[in-house]
Amino acid sequence: MLTKNEAISRLNELGAAGQPFSFYCDFLGDKWCIEPSEKQNFKLEIDSDFSKGQQSTVDGKPLTFKKKPISLEGFKQSFNQIIHQINIGNSFLTNLTFETLIKTNLSLEEIFQYSQAKYKLHVPNQFVVFSPETFVRINGNHIYSYPMKGTIDAIIPNAEEVILNDIKETAEHVTIVDLIRNDLSQVSEKVEVTKFRYIDELVTNDKKLLQVSSEVKGTLANNWRGNLGTILSKLLPAGSISGAPKPETIKIIQQVESYQRNFYTGICGHFDGESLDTGVMIRFIKKEKDQLIFCSGGGITSFSEAEKEYQEMVDKVYLAI
Repeated sequence: MLTKNEAISRLNELGAAGQPFSFYCDFLGDKWCIEPSEKQNFKLEIDSDFSKGQQSTVDGKPLTFKKKPISLEGFKQSFNQIIHQINIGNSFLTNLTFETLIKTNLSLEEIFQYSQAKYKLHVPNQFVVFSPETFVRINGNHIYSYPMKGTIDAIIPNAEEVILNDIKETAEHVTIVDLIRNDLSQVSEKVEVTKFRYIDELVTNDKKLLQVSSEVKGTLANNWRGNLGTILSKLLPAGSISGAPKPETIKIIQQVESYQRNFYTGICGHFDGESLDTGVMIRFIKKEKDQLIFCSGGGITSFSEAEKEYQEMVDKVYLAI
């Protein structure tokens, strides 16, 4: 495991040499694991063709999945603290997350194997990730980010119209897109929003969800590969899972959340020698002793209603199988 400064130097070195590697890091970008592609102690898969439909069985056995989230009252205690911080002007948007105890008949390895997601990561005996959210992609001299904000159960009548016309969801999404524009402006030029609020469908073990995303694009200097670590460090933590303004909101998160995120909401990715593709480590299950814990949450704004935010947090506890 490398420190932030060690990781920046290593990433810059590997990028300049055009040497392929894979990596993951924690929420704050303080701890990194970087390994050459030919020798890895973790498994990373990146696949854009992931919508294959729901499965009720795995290798012929029925899939079981139960969750025991925090109570609504417990949720409201943290939620109200966030609303207070927003009301006094310390944050416009704060991503609030919780731990949920889950029980399933699948191991972390099986969850990794059978999950359908853009980004899948398995660190043996520690955690598994099956994330739909891109952090940044770099192709040629262009850097792209895909902030994902706004989730709704697809079974709700006119779900797409409902989510796109929701005042709270719109405000949250606009805030994050603006934050990502500012972040990319630190490392690139000609930053623009090339797609705004489009819909992705996410398949879970018990339902389908609709997720709202946008695309933000910037132009990098020709020598970006030799500054790969510097670029990533300036963009962390990811705006979509922290909030705005980012520095103050991170302090609020650390004060209000009842646990340390550690690698949850960090990033993972692969550099093939030419291009970079990275994902945000959401949809995250960790193993602690003999228990499995799912981490999930959502963005809180002044328009937020506790009951709806609670339900979104619970809905995000699922298996993408």
